[in-house]
Amino acid sequence: MAVKVPVYNLSGEVVDHIELVEEIFGITPNQAVVHQALVRQLANARQGTASTKTRAQVSGGGRKPFRQKGTGRARRGSSRAPLYRGGGVAFGPHPRSYGQAMPKKMRRLALRSVLSAKVADGEMVVVDQLAFDQPRTKEMARILEALGISSPALIVTAEHDDNLYRSARNLERVNTLPANLLNIADLLSHKMLMITVAGVRRVEEIWTPKPRRIAAKT
Repeated sequence: MAVKVPVYNLSGEVVDHIELVEEIFGITPNQAVVHQALVRQLANARQGTASTKTRAQVSGGGRKPFRQKGTGRARRGSSRAPLYRGGGVAFGPHPRSYGQAMPKKMRRLALRSVLSAKVADGEMVVVDQLAFDQPRTKEMARILEALGISSPALIVTAEHDDNLYRSARNLERVNTLPANLLNIADLLSHKMLMITVAGVRRVEEIWTPKPRRIAAKT
């Protein structure tokens, strides 16, 4: 069953209807894969540069702080032990990679699941075109209001448009993105998705599942 959605102009009027590729915009969302993909993307964004020094790396502490016996205190061999001020850190963080691997098919399934959920929940608005000859923040705000789109909103186009980016960047919780950079985190962090017809076709071109090729028997 084909997925049909209305196409709006910049005044908020329906001017056409288009069919969407069902394999991208009409599947049953897989919530488990979506969650895994989001966790992976956020983990891969971590720098992992937090670092602390152990007692062996802290400078100083070469002299025994006090004699072994006769003081009534616990024996100490260095003033750079973790219990001392200025000492090393026990079990502290060290540089590491938080990267997680995920099969390409699962990543693509997660993206298609989120897009399908957006369409099913009425959170995706398709516009016929969206272009500015120069940055116009007030005009961008007027368009969003005419379409009934409230923030947070993500605006997706086929290619990067610098004037569009400049028109939307000062609007609170409104971001722009070219279709080839569409990702799970941005889709889930914005309630509304506004996309051009050309952007829809570009998404379909990139993420439509390729037919499986079966090797011929020899």
